Amino acid sequence: MTGLKRSLSAHVETWRPYTSCYVGLVGLAGAALAADSTSGARLFAAWAIPTLGWLAGLYGGDYFDRELDAIAKPQRPIPSGRLRASTALAAMIGLIAAGAAWTLLLNWHAVALVGLATVVGVSYNAFFKARGLSGNLVRGSLTSFAFLFGVLLGGGHIGPELIAVSAVFCFHDSASNLVGTLRDMDGDKEGGYLTLPVRKGVRTTVRVITGLAAVWTVLAATAPLFLHRPVNVGWVMLLIAAVGAFWTVVVLLLRAGVPSRRYALHMHEVICLERVVLAGALIAWGAGVPPAAATVLPALLITWTAQRILRSRHEFGLHGQAADAGPSVVPMNLREYS
Repeated sequence: MTGLKRSLSAHVETWRPYTSCYVGLVGLAGAALAADSTSGARLFAAWAIPTLGWLAGLYGGDYFDRELDAIAKPQRPIPSGRLRASTALAAMIGLIAAGAAWTLLLNWHAVALVGLATVVGVSYNAFFKARGLSGNLVRGSLTSFAFLFGVLLGGGHIGPELIAVSAVFCFHDSASNLVGTLRDMDGDKEGGYLTLPVRKGVRTTVRVITGLAAVWTVLAATAPLFLHRPVNVGWVMLLIAAVGAFWTVVVLLLRAGVPSRRYALHMHEVICLERVVLAGALIAWGAGVPPAAATVLPALLITWTAQRILRSRHEFGLHGQAADAGPSVVPMNLREYS
């Protein structure tokens, strides 16, 4: 592989296309629900600017986690030497600056939200990520910011009812992030990251995931009661699909006991597809079924394809290191946490 291809491959791997399609749809959902109509340019920005912020967070996460990854995941771009740590830091700063400048051109009020999200995102990567449930909740709040950013860019105002809708994404992504910690448990412990599974064990973590799932499900199902916006069949069908998929993951995790790393990864892969559908439900509610289909279907295709091509290599390396045998296999070094 030439130097240019090697560098480009490292950047694409850092972008994690199997996750980066999602947050833009959340911003788009906020814009769609904020007002009855808005310009195409603002709708595009409501998708693109949160996506820039998400990519900045991924670069920042890999920068701040570089020492942990050197222990647990040496195949990743920075510890493998395919991406300089300074390059990742510069990319994070550049993407944040680009998003802030674009926002300033469209709605200067929203720049404050970009600044707040930046502070929270850096705090998560540098401090909260290694500190149990508080880190997962901080991580979930970033997706709420994306929704509220879309609201402002769509010409709406952030009121209590839209904050309540944004909380759906906060609790959903906190639960999703907790599922992700299950696959990283060994490396987190070795690297000194006191995540919830490391502190309290896998079974307690799955119970917390269940509780968070119950909260976001209730909030999503009752959203029409406080948003006072007529629902449509697209909203109902997509929400049912998202709720069904997430609760299937919850049930499977509860049945698995202490899941293997690969099984936990597979469960998170399902959620990565499910949350695209959840965001699509709100887009369908605010803008109708055709716009939802036009955005959700490509996002699902990209997410599914990228997971098949990139994700296992990013998590386990080219040779599938740390590959566990079966869906409910209990690796010996995880028994002490159960």
